[in-house]
Amino acid sequence: MTLKKHIPNIVTLLNLFCGCIAVIFAVYNNFVAAAIFVFLGIFFDFFDGLLARKLDVQSPLGIQLDSLADMVTSGLVPGIVMFKLLSIALDTPYFIESSDVWSSSVHWTGFKISWIPLIGLLITLASAYRLAKFNIDEDQQTYFKGLPTPANALLIISLPLIMEFQNNDVMNATILNKWFLIVFTLVSCYLLNSNIKLFALKFKDFSFKVNAVRYIFIILTLVMLVLLHFAAIPLVILSYVILSLISSSLVKK
Repeated sequence: MTLKKHIPNIVTLLNLFCGCIAVIFAVYNNFVAAAIFVFLGIFFDFFDGLLARKLDVQSPLGIQLDSLADMVTSGLVPGIVMFKLLSIALDTPYFIESSDVWSSSVHWTGFKISWIPLIGLLITLASAYRLAKFNIDEDQQTYFKGLPTPANALLIISLPLIMEFQNNDVMNATILNKWFLIVFTLVSCYLLNSNIKLFALKFKDFSFKVNAVRYIFIILTLVMLVLLHFAAIPLVILSYVILSLISSSLVKK
């Protein structure tokens, strides 16, 4: 029994471990490797809760540990990725020799950090706030209030993957536009902490009537991924929000 109760927590720690590795890769601009470990972390994040329920070993410790792991994998990593993308868009080195440009940078001895890329770290702050709210909200059992941090991490990490694998000049120019990235960051922060009720992909049974919105979403997701590859991820998130709004509206009626 002692070992069984620790199994979900071990899986959660694997999520955290993947997040730590993803941070290292993201710092060194290896976005593909960072994305792989974010995907792995989210995989472990999905299964730790499932294991806890199946083994009947859910605990307050597990809940807190899960949020701490998510803070790294789905909070810190996307913030760093956005910081890096903004730095690339501005053609700004992250740490360079001190210069005379005092108006746009914060200087210390020997190097500077341009302040505009730091806007990307708002994603990390918004993720922390969202996770803290989730931990004290007892209503979010069958739905999410605001975009879950793993979904937001996938949204952010999709941007460098689109540039890497789809290599479309229009897409690349759009993604590396500083105003696009700033607006994208602000929208991400809003979605994380909005009051929009988003359905959870939890099936109590498999009837179409009860789970129509879930089946429609899964089918749309598969079709878009086949047709658009990584460019489908932002559209998948958008469809998730739209279908949730439609579902909530129908329920109210």
